[in-house]
Amino acid sequence: MENHTEITEFILVGFKGQPQMQIVLLLLFLLMYIITLVGNIGMIIITSSDSQLHTPMYYFLKNLSFLDICYSSVITPKAMVSFATGNKAISYNGCASQMFFFSLFGTTEAFFLAVMAYDRFIAICSPLLYHTIMSKKRCVGLMCISYVFGCVNCCTQTGFTFSLSFCGPTEVNHFFCDVPAVMKASCSDTFVNEIVLLVVCGLIIVTTAIIVLVSYGYIVTTILRIPSVKGRHKAFSTCTSHLMAVSLFFGTVFFMYAQPGAMSSPNRGKVVSVFYTVVIPMLNPIIYSLRNKEVKEALNRQFRRRGFFH
Repeated sequence: MENHTEITEFILVGFKGQPQMQIVLLLLFLLMYIITLVGNIGMIIITSSDSQLHTPMYYFLKNLSFLDICYSSVITPKAMVSFATGNKAISYNGCASQMFFFSLFGTTEAFFLAVMAYDRFIAICSPLLYHTIMSKKRCVGLMCISYVFGCVNCCTQTGFTFSLSFCGPTEVNHFFCDVPAVMKASCSDTFVNEIVLLVVCGLIIVTTAIIVLVSYGYIVTTILRIPSVKGRHKAFSTCTSHLMAVSLFFGTVFFMYAQPGAMSSPNRGKVVSVFYTVVIPMLNPIIYSLRNKEVKEALNRQFRRRGFFH
């Protein structure tokens, strides 16, 4: 048995199939990545340039878009290179870096979604105190706390995973260096690592999901007490986009990391992984812009300002 430090690279098995299948995957990933970049960069530009969107909600939305760009860029370009060239190798350090940054941005996004639910809770349940509670200092503090939790988890997962021994040549049955897949490629006993993955990720997912559920429980109760039908509709419309994004994210992530069978079905896991690594970062700006009247109005103002239409 060789020590893990003697392994210089891993082979990312990815999606098996004929060369034509790899071309289809390349085009699909490329299209989704372009939409991700355009959508999220566009959201950052709109929320930064329009003064009417300089509110806590859009501050968080702008940072979510930044996270989605980083989150997707850690995975998608490398996967596209593999599809295009057939070169599935990734260096030992490259694999560790990919896992580190993916865990960092993924965990931070989970806490960001919880923070955004808390923001909507304050806006709807305590509107008169909203700007006092969600001050600029509080918003920056909540953003920093999200990144701190992200750092703690990525250091924990990457440290524990790469303390294992790997006996080369090492194949990782995935299209990126995800924690369960790399663990499965080890020739060490991974029982402790599996417990750490289940406990830490389960705790993160359950904690953030509870914050979201409790926040929206209070939100729904408050909205139902609004006498005006128009008022209820407006309040619900500001929350549905966030609920859609939250449901997609937590549903797929829970399947991968917060249930005991997370490592037992790698092929099904690869398909689910496509959703939270590629599809969700692409959908977030679409969900938030198409379902959000204020964003659409800001887009119209920007187009008029630049003379696209009168």
